[in-house]
Amino acid sequence: MGIDKLNVISITYYIKKAQTFIMSKNKSKPKNKNNTIARNKRASHEYHLEERFEAGVELQGWEVKSLREGKANIADSYIFLKNNEAWLLNSTIHPLIAASSHVVCDPVRYRKLLLKRREINHLLGKVERQGYSIIPISMYWKKAWVKISFALAKGKKDHDKRADIKEREWKVQKERMMKHSVR
Repeated sequence: MGIDKLNVISITYYIKKAQTFIMSKNKSKPKNKNNTIARNKRASHEYHLEERFEAGVELQGWEVKSLREGKANIADSYIFLKNNEAWLLNSTIHPLIAASSHVVCDPVRYRKLLLKRREINHLLGKVERQGYSIIPISMYWKKAWVKISFALAKGKKDHDKRADIKEREWKVQKERMMKHSVR
């Protein structure tokens, strides 16, 4: 009888140990549900965004490692079409400190966008004939691939920006009025 009691105590001890180990393992690595790497918050403020597209980005190995750490900036970047290819310019991907010493890391290099020929022709027609700009909106992970979302855009004038600010402030004020009138 004494042996059975000893076995039960040791089994419960190991079960509790395993549970605490599993709990600590789950707490240390929270799942990131947001796959966004970088956003261009100024894009919607400075441009009228019309038609949106998605493209893959051609990257080097050190860039992928840096993007996993979230070291990217697309705030001042734009997309340029040349020789029926789309290029991402002025986007900055900062290299990691522990990057390979045999690879020359250029944080502001031109990065090729992977688009279909039909999409490139469509963009080329809009940019050359109708005076649109192509502005990146966000960079994100889609499964194991880095994608960039961009839009055809036209620049806003100062009065357009002021009108947007007034409209946004009116929405906030209207919500406050509705909230207080319900009480």
